[in-house]
Amino acid sequence: MAGERILIIEDDSDIREILKLRLNKEGYKIIEAEDGETGINLAELYKPELIILDIMLPGIDGYEVCRNIKRKGNIPVIFLSCKDEDEDKIAGLTLGGDDYITKPFSMGEFIARVRVQLRKNTVSSFESEITKSKKEAEKGIVFPGIEIYPESHRVLVNGVETELTNKEFKILVMLAENPNSVFSNEHIFNSIWGYDSYGDYRTIMVHMSNLRKKIESDPLQPEYIHTIKGVGYKFTNIRKITE
Repeated sequence: MAGERILIIEDDSDIREILKLRLNKEGYKIIEAEDGETGINLAELYKPELIILDIMLPGIDGYEVCRNIKRKGNIPVIFLSCKDEDEDKIAGLTLGGDDYITKPFSMGEFIARVRVQLRKNTVSSFESEITKSKKEAEKGIVFPGIEIYPESHRVLVNGVETELTNKEFKILVMLAENPNSVFSNEHIFNSIWGYDSYGDYRTIMVHMSNLRKKIESDPLQPEYIHTIKGVGYKFTNIRKITE
């Protein structure tokens, strides 16, 4: 769509003006720089949707400009160059360039490549927003080394998804939602199984043992689920990083 900001970093004023006039005609907003240092500063200031970058620039060359810009974000970069050797193209693309156009070039081809990069960037941004929205939509209980997602019934231990039974998962959620709170055996049994245990807590012991084997790096020296002798269990991790 029209209206995107395009930064042209080109020391040849004639080429810069020709590109500016044609891109303006296509509806794009143009920002100009005649050297690499100015280009880097303008890229950081305006956050353009696309950068047209000459390689042979005074002071900082186009390769270094691209390297600097890509370290700070993922703005698409189209290199312009009079060098048409494969080594030069490979160098530009290896440094993070998204396309490479050799001078002289047809304006039709140039506009077509601009549209391709802007379209790719739009799709990428849209997909990133979807991913971000999905992550934000499901609130997790997150501690260093373990992530618990009640809505989707998922547990990740050191980034690896771990399969728990329904009862194991319910026990883990109940404890992790209330870190450092001690839950009695009776309370756990009544909450998870839904009826009184009548003093038989062997079922809880078995489930706790299995749960520790799945989430603890050393079940004999647990980091998360601790036994409070004569009382019950609690979830402890003082390094909690998010709610």
